[in-house]
Amino acid sequence: MKRILALTTVVIMSLATSGVLLAQDNPFVGTWKLNLAKSKYNGAQAPKNETRTVVAHGNSDTVTYEGIAADGSSISYSFTTNLDGKDVPISGSGPFGADTISVTRVNANTHLSMAKKAGKPVLTTRAVASKDGKVTTNTATGMNQQGQPVSIRSVWDKQSNDTAHLVDPPHWKQPNTP
Repeated sequence: MKRILALTTVVIMSLATSGVLLAQDNPFVGTWKLNLAKSKYNGAQAPKNETRTVVAHGNSDTVTYEGIAADGSSISYSFTTNLDGKDVPISGSGPFGADTISVTRVNANTHLSMAKKAGKPVLTTRAVASKDGKVTTNTATGMNQQGQPVSIRSVWDKQSNDTAHLVDPPHWKQPNTP
């Protein structure tokens, strides 16, 4: 009985540790702070501050944005994506009024996304994580609520590798399946 208990404990600890270590291989997982000094906003006002948190849950990532907009209003929205290019709902007020977003994993360090409002694209973004995993650069183009073109280059600095919420082994180690 003691052997079974000991073996079960070892197996559980091994699985938990391997999941956390694999999460550290995903450069997008963690808490990120917008670096306003390195970011550039054309056709849109830069926020006063913004934080992005990405948590891996098996085959999906939950992405949450929090901050203060240029006008002093709150930025607060989130979504959960399988990185498969399918539209998913945005909870809260998305960028430029977007209510859905699709995210596609191009490779381990690159994601493409399209935010939409009522089915129409409002913002297309290419997110690239640096090889060392310390910086993510998002290059976005689209239209603001007034129908004017926007071009944004936002630079995000990693604050932590928050993998405490990892539920299952991460998706980026598994092949994409339809």
